[in-house]
Amino acid sequence: MDELRRIDLNLLLTLHALLAEKHVTRAALRLHKSQPAVSHALAQLRAHFDDPLLVRREGHMALTPRAMALVEPLAEALATLNGLLAEQQFDPAAAQRRFRLTLSDYSARIILPPLVRYVRRHAPGIDLAISQASRDAMLAQLVDGEVDVALGIFPDRPEMIHVQDLFPEEFISLADKGTLPAKGGLTLEQFLARPHVKLALRPDSYDEIEKALGDLGLQRHIAVALPHWSAAVELIAGTDLILTAASRTTGAMAAHKALRRFKPPFELPSFSYQQAWHARRDDDPGHRWLRDAIFASSQPDG
Repeated sequence: MDELRRIDLNLLLTLHALLAEKHVTRAALRLHKSQPAVSHALAQLRAHFDDPLLVRREGHMALTPRAMALVEPLAEALATLNGLLAEQQFDPAAAQRRFRLTLSDYSARIILPPLVRYVRRHAPGIDLAISQASRDAMLAQLVDGEVDVALGIFPDRPEMIHVQDLFPEEFISLADKGTLPAKGGLTLEQFLARPHVKLALRPDSYDEIEKALGDLGLQRHIAVALPHWSAAVELIAGTDLILTAASRTTGAMAAHKALRRFKPPFELPSFSYQQAWHARRDDDPGHRWLRDAIFASSQPDG
């Protein structure tokens, strides 16, 4: 308790922003403070911890080992304090709160529209801040307290990250119908002879499709790699490209008259699409409401 008397708790909020952004100006924007104010706070924090916390390294700011050790316990401490101060009853109709979600272009297409309608209808004072990240980055952001919920597939995750299955999914392939047989799909040999579109935030990522082919000692030729589902349709139409992706989004794409869906000619396991959050958020009434809203919005009749 003596240590708490020596520091302004507002400095801890500034420290949290600095650790997340690794940049004084971006931390200031996040906190809605001036850059000089955040720079002054950083000087105070450096004096308190007797550590530079942020150092310039190879043209950018990086966390010192001491700062890295503070990231998770600070996020947990602030979440605990927030829970102590928050009302234990959550009235969505009257609530004023901002939730941060990280998701893929797939989620933005499938889940986000019904979720926004749900929130506007039931909780107009709730704001949503949406960001996009790779799977590993999503998990890191949850651990660091940078986001409230991540949407995706999380087979390997830290113990403190909790998940809920939203709906079952499977992979389906999509191609210009003019490049396919009149009936059925392609043989494995034909499939691998064609160029492919890969949907991923990082072009070099090793996803479930690559793993399934790799287990067979095979690989496909990626002619185009991009993160945007919405652009994929126009890339496939009128070309020999093949897209293999989650079925719910390819269902919407298949409405394009030039395209046809078909089953991939090799075994691809089905999977559950999930929402993930940190255990520290379990008992937050507002957070529980958000998770329920996401689940309701993700159902076929949501």
